[in-house]
Amino acid sequence: MTSLASAPTPAPAARLRGVASSPVRELLALLDRPEVISFAGGLPAPELFDVEGLRAAADAVLSGPGARRALQYAPTEGDPDLRAQVAARVSARGLPTDAADLLVTTGSQQALTLVATALLDPGAVVAVEDPTYLAALQCFSLAGARVVPVPSDASGIDPDALADVVARERPTLLYLVPTFANPTGRTLPAERRAAVAAIAAREGLWVVEDDPYGELRYRGEPVAPLATQPGAADRVLYLGSFSKLAAPGLRLGWLRAPAALLRVLTVAKQAADLHTSTLDQATAAAWLAATDLDAHVRRLCAAYRERRDAMVAALPGTLPSGSTWTDPDGGMFVWARLPDDVDTADVLRDALAADVAFVPGAPFSAGTPDRATLRLSFTTNTAGTIAEGMRRLATVL
Repeated sequence: MTSLASAPTPAPAARLRGVASSPVRELLALLDRPEVISFAGGLPAPELFDVEGLRAAADAVLSGPGARRALQYAPTEGDPDLRAQVAARVSARGLPTDAADLLVTTGSQQALTLVATALLDPGAVVAVEDPTYLAALQCFSLAGARVVPVPSDASGIDPDALADVVARERPTLLYLVPTFANPTGRTLPAERRAAVAAIAAREGLWVVEDDPYGELRYRGEPVAPLATQPGAADRVLYLGSFSKLAAPGLRLGWLRAPAALLRVLTVAKQAADLHTSTLDQATAAAWLAATDLDAHVRRLCAAYRERRDAMVAALPGTLPSGSTWTDPDGGMFVWARLPDDVDTADVLRDALAADVAFVPGAPFSAGTPDRATLRLSFTTNTAGTIAEGMRRLATVL
């Protein structure tokens, strides 16, 4: 007689075993209570989304002569109009770019995944600034890579330390967020960008320059992308996103790469999803054509500057004596360190009980974590709400 007992359920793929869940995503799931003031998620302010402009753009696409084309399959490389507009924008920021240099992706996170697919075999070594963007660590771990940290200081990644890591570990790829870094808010100075580019050119190292925050500058002069440095043209992959300038719900990003590698990345994208949403790309292209993007960015920067100032001004009265923190020129984040041997994961439990949230710093580290650190995002809340949230956090600390 045939047994009716169920066979064991197959185990998930081994590649997932070492990939930790994102504490930021888990925190967001816990923060549905309206009374909680959250400094946890790196979210743009929803009240600053151009809802009317995006609605008009979508309506123009779906009511125009190209409506049916916008609902059809599309080229893997992306909407030609959108690529042309992105290329013009990137070129205006000092990085000469043609539409043919670009691949449109489903958010810049997919661009990172495609890079890992195209360049990293299991066991490959990836060097990262420590601390660094949490989802990048997840992406490289999923690819089976070994991630090695490179020490940083108040000015970002240390080029001398990078040279030592490259000589010792022979990484395939270096990952950086050099402008208004996540999680620290730091910006890598031009002279260090030149040093990093020289190391990459000398050692044959790929560099991923992730730049989702670069236009959100509130103080000081822009620093040219690392990709503009001498010798960087054949080495640096430049990633950008609409999530912080338009809306993250569009899930639109882009990747600029040398021609030979771009062909490989395009094949990887074909295997992943064929192409990014045709309708979303057409909507973004129509929005860009009808919008004064410079004026829109100025409005974002004015609002975020006020919020950054409110948070930084409140920190001396919020954090205990002996704490340190960054004062970013732009972006979305302040990085802080509490004194002594405090574990901010323990502090978070008390903070949530006081209806305020932040992200503990340890998960952002690829090496030995500094558990006394935390990340605070200032963009989502108004200055008044930030003041109240910092008052709540002060009672906990």
